[in-house]
Amino acid sequence: MNILITGGGGFLGARLARTLLARDELAPAGKLARRIRSLTLTDRVPPPDDLAADPRVSVVTGDLNELIATKRLPAAETDVVFHLSAAVSGECEADFDLGMRSNFAATHALLEASRGLGTSPVFVFASSLAVFGKQPGRPMPTPIQDDTLPTPQSSYGIQKLIGEQLVADYTRKSFVRGRSVRLMTVSVRPGRPNGAASGFLSGMIREPLAGVRAQVPVTPDTLVALASPARTIEGIVRAAEASSEDWGQLTGLNLPSLRTTVGEMAAALEKVAGGDATALLDWKPDPAIEKLVSTWPGDVRWDRARGLGLGADTSFEQVVRDYVRENAAAVKLPVR
Repeated sequence: MNILITGGGGFLGARLARTLLARDELAPAGKLARRIRSLTLTDRVPPPDDLAADPRVSVVTGDLNELIATKRLPAAETDVVFHLSAAVSGECEADFDLGMRSNFAATHALLEASRGLGTSPVFVFASSLAVFGKQPGRPMPTPIQDDTLPTPQSSYGIQKLIGEQLVADYTRKSFVRGRSVRLMTVSVRPGRPNGAASGFLSGMIREPLAGVRAQVPVTPDTLVALASPARTIEGIVRAAEASSEDWGQLTGLNLPSLRTTVGEMAAALEKVAGGDATALLDWKPDPAIEKLVSTWPGDVRWDRARGLGLGADTSFEQVVRDYVRENAAAVKLPVR
């Protein structure tokens, strides 16, 4: 089996690659499990050294649109495509053209290239909770269901919704076997901050644990829907392996989420690392981020994902402890 991961140099792409390589096999669209012969990782930056050193891994760096246009991707024998690469929410609001090129044009081009293979590969598209949004003057639908009408309130959310609809139509035409998974906000992400408006939901945990101050730009009662890195990858892999019968309708699927508030997240941090950690939080509102975050849903249901055997994180405190365990070198404060 041959697999392509776009965004393979990023945190989720690299984690997905490690998960697949450790399994050494995948059962695409409910078929019999097959050994992973090759894994192609593409991104603007190279993947971590451990992945590049694996003999099953091929690395292709560069702009995704250009790589597709020059027919370097996807390879003719590609069986499964995981499309994770994207410009993130804050970037798309700041640079409209970047978002359209990275999120709309690249997704369309990759679907066209996958169609050109003539083999109907499995195509897993990383969509987002941002396809939902609170419209001005109207209440937020509560709770958000899998079939709630998407009403995105950001360029990023609109681009992700367009991607979902493209995947649905290419699947209807049997060009690909598509699955669009709506990722929740992933927390806690390790490493450096990115340009996502939701980045503070990792930074407010990651930075204090490293002994660094962190700004919290929203109020403590802000409701959010979160998923740990482990649960997110679990959902992405399950989407690739679900049969067409189990997957059901072609619209996007909400991945499992933990419903919590920003204040409860801070309380969980204090349980793990004490008051020294929460003393490093600067509760300083940022009107631009508050405006965008206020349009995101916090109460999300995920019945279809539950039907596929997926589950949510049990508590945010456990999410923080898992982060500490997996990233011990980055944690400078003592933990309880």
